[in-house]
Parts: sequence; structure tokens; C-alpha cells
Amino acid sequence: MSLDPITAALDLGGKVIDKLFPDPAQRDAAKLELLKLQQSGVLAEMTAQTEINKIEAASSSLFVSGWRPAVGWVCCTGCAWNWIGLPIAKLVCALLGYDIVLQMASVTEMMPLLFGLLGIGGMRTAEKIKGVA
Repeated sequence: MSLDPITAALDLGGKVIDKLFPDPAQRDAAKLELLKLQQSGVLAEMTAQTEINKIEAASSSLFVSGWRPAVGWVCCTGCAWNWIGLPIAKLVCALLGYDIVLQMASVTEMMPLLFGLLGIGGMRTAEKIKGVA
């Protein structure tokens, strides 16, 4: 395997394509798409971002390696409040006779952030619709 990450990714991609596509025509089309990604620089960008992610995750500093988990936990806390905490808090307030207005956490702000962290986005859906593997 090559030490150059881009060449290594291409080698690995080629091996995966060989296993996924037994039909030679499909295999050649998939390899062509992989080469197009390399030429457009998208593959290099993806490889570079993956390396950055690995370095950040391995850092001993909580401010470097912990920001993604922290954002994820904030989103999870908001979701837990909306669907577990809020109904319970409203019930307790009603039973105790308190007239307090409690608000939901803003789902319109949380979900795009959470989906971005999870890698769920419209681009993958668009790729599936277009038939890109």
C-alpha cells in the first residue's frame, strides 16, 4: 500500500470496486468515477478531512477532541428535554398548581447541527436518487 494517502485511497477504492461490481462494465464505470473524484480534488479534500478528524480525535486536549461529542451531547440534551423532560415538567407543574410556561428547545436549530455531525444530509440523498454508489 502506498504512503501517499490519495494513492492509498485510490488503491483501496479500486479493490472495493472490484469486489462490489462483478460486471466488468459496472466496475469500469465505478473506477472512472473514482478517477474523476481524484482529478477534481474531491478525493484529496475528503482524505485530508479524514486525517484532520483522526488527529483531532487523538488529541489529549478536551478542547480539541471534545468539541464534537460536546455538540452531540448538547443536541441530545435538547431532544431529551423536548420529548422526556418537558412533558414530565409540565405534568409536575400542573399537579403542584404552578402556572409556568415551559418552552421546547428549538428543533429547527438543533436538527441541522445534529444531522451534520451524524453525516446525514441532502447530498447523500441526492446521490442515491441519481444512482451514485
